[in-house]
Amino acid sequence: MQAIKLAIEAITSPGDEMVYLSPAWPNFAASAAISGVHPVAVPLQFEDGRWQLDLDRLEGAINAKTRALFVNTPSNPTGWTASLDDLRAILDLARRHALWIMADEIYALYHYSGGRAPSFLDVMQDGDRILFVNSFSKNWSMTGWRVGWIVAPPEAGQVLENLIQYSTSGVAQFMQAGAVAALDHGDAFVAANIAKAALSRDLLCDALIATNRVETLKPDGAIYAFLKIDGVTDSRRAALEIVDQTGLALRREPLSAMADRCSCAPASCAIRSRSRSRPIGSPAILPGFER
Repeated sequence: MQAIKLAIEAITSPGDEMVYLSPAWPNFAASAAISGVHPVAVPLQFEDGRWQLDLDRLEGAINAKTRALFVNTPSNPTGWTASLDDLRAILDLARRHALWIMADEIYALYHYSGGRAPSFLDVMQDGDRILFVNSFSKNWSMTGWRVGWIVAPPEAGQVLENLIQYSTSGVAQFMQAGAVAALDHGDAFVAANIAKAALSRDLLCDALIATNRVETLKPDGAIYAFLKIDGVTDSRRAALEIVDQTGLALRREPLSAMADRCSCAPASCAIRSRSRSRPIGSPAILPGFER
């Protein structure tokens, strides 16, 4: 989260705009607003059973005040994962309009087609203005450590150094040591978590689809199932009723995160397809879903 906030501060000024793809994790828009930047949502399209990027709609949201594009892939909460062609098209768009790209690739290893998800790292060239924001929270399950990083072009280095110096002054040494240990020794742990998440995704989505009341899909990446329930028009009320009646918590996506997002917006929910400690398909969690 701090990486996102620092990146916003580094490349924008109050009154600027940043364009992002929605439905989206709401913290980005809130962080931009705190910095005096107007977040502009451009909805992904749900067509032919898949989430898809409408490049013309994305370009239509750009104006003289736009300074950057925020791209989260794999996405929280939809699981949309940009293809290399998507990333090339977004990058070409940013070049034409002289925009920065803020690439949030925090779920890059949770990619169910195998290997890391496609990244701007695969298509960028020298001189492209891209800030990569990332964290140990998801791939290494180190949420409480609050350790992340930014990959930035040299021209942004001094600005980011100043922002860190005058905010937190840096990450505590013992936390840095934990992050190094995760990088040096955590590959097997990460691989096991991804395998559990894949199992969870299949169990959860198959069960939801089998009800014949739920519109959803198996996401290509990340750890969420984004769904629409037939007959439900108030997702907040439905989520609270499910908690009261079954003890199973759902996360209702704020409407601000789904502005203009097709007919599913008023009644859409996101379910995390794995917990911090175990997959949803484990014996301790699956009964909760069955309720």
